[in-house]
Amino acid sequence: MRNATPLRPTRQPRALPKRHLPTLARERATWVRRLAPESLFHRIFDYLPDLTFFAKDARGRLMVASRRIYELYGLSDDHDLIGLTDFDLNPDSMARSYTGDDERLLSGQAQVIERLELWFDRQGLPDWAHVTKLPLKDTRGRVIGVMGVLRPPDARERQFPAFNVLSQAVLRMRQGFGGRLTIETVASECGLSLRAMQRQFQRVFGLTPQEFLIKTRVAAACHLLRTTARALSDIATDCGFADQSSFTQLFRRHAGVTPGQYRKAAR
Repeated sequence: MRNATPLRPTRQPRALPKRHLPTLARERATWVRRLAPESLFHRIFDYLPDLTFFAKDARGRLMVASRRIYELYGLSDDHDLIGLTDFDLNPDSMARSYTGDDERLLSGQAQVIERLELWFDRQGLPDWAHVTKLPLKDTRGRVIGVMGVLRPPDARERQFPAFNVLSQAVLRMRQGFGGRLTIETVASECGLSLRAMQRQFQRVFGLTPQEFLIKTRVAAACHLLRTTARALSDIATDCGFADQSSFTQLFRRHAGVTPGQYRKAAR
């Protein structure tokens, strides 16, 4: 393979005269309008397992998304997806972070947003993701929505200060949320004082470590409620809640409904 000839175009591409560009632009616009909604470009992301695509309108409602969004939230088709907002799908603290980015793009304060943030994995547990967002514009140049792509962080991004400081604590909670894990234990195992960890969580996530742990447990419970028929008492135990009563109380506080109501609505 060392002497293999590299692939090259058969000939140098020829640029068309500039006078043809207005006509070609109109033909492109006509061609795009002919595309069926289910055949838009987001479909290609269904075949790129490490990437997730979504697009929202100016009101923050999901319009299209790649298949991984459906799998992540237990949605079956467009009927389940269209019109949902970040607050319908995520804990309030995370949703506020996402919508804050959207507002900057919609108002023209930013042209692109790239940052490392907390998202969810296929089990519904918090995990890191690199998010890139761009504004969506209509034919008159007016911003009418936001589109974004998520991907796992690479080795360079794993060196970001926020990642280094909190990733160990996040990982510990993800692995141990089902037991009698305490925030004091997590801080000690990560070499942080309880106060330092509380400050870091509040700064990056907008919530305390205890709230983060509860939300992790609620997210895991949501996944089990959607995908299994297990008894509520068993789910409560497996997700680290003290008992079913505590499970119901905390779940309702963070999800807005009881576990039984959530399961019924998800089916």
